[in-house]
Amino acid sequence: MLTAYIQAAMRRATYELLPDGEGYYGEIPLLEGVFATAATLEDCREELRSVLEGWIILGLSMRHPFPEIDGHGLTVQQDAA
Repeated sequence: MLTAYIQAAMRRATYELLPDGEGYYGEIPLLEGVFATAATLEDCREELRSVLEGWIILGLSMRHPFPEIDGHGLTVQQDAA
């Protein structure tokens, strides 16, 4: 479930070359705050994936809802009382 969600999110990533050859900027527009910059496109992809993983961990710990991406979702289960 987690792997499928990450893969779906990464397929939604967009990248752009920064001005003056300063590297690349990548983001997943559907996920607020998930963006990265790096010197190469491959490094930007790796950094973006790392940011996404951290975003998910934080969201799980704070019990935030996650948007569904291409039929994949993450559900935070409530503690039993």
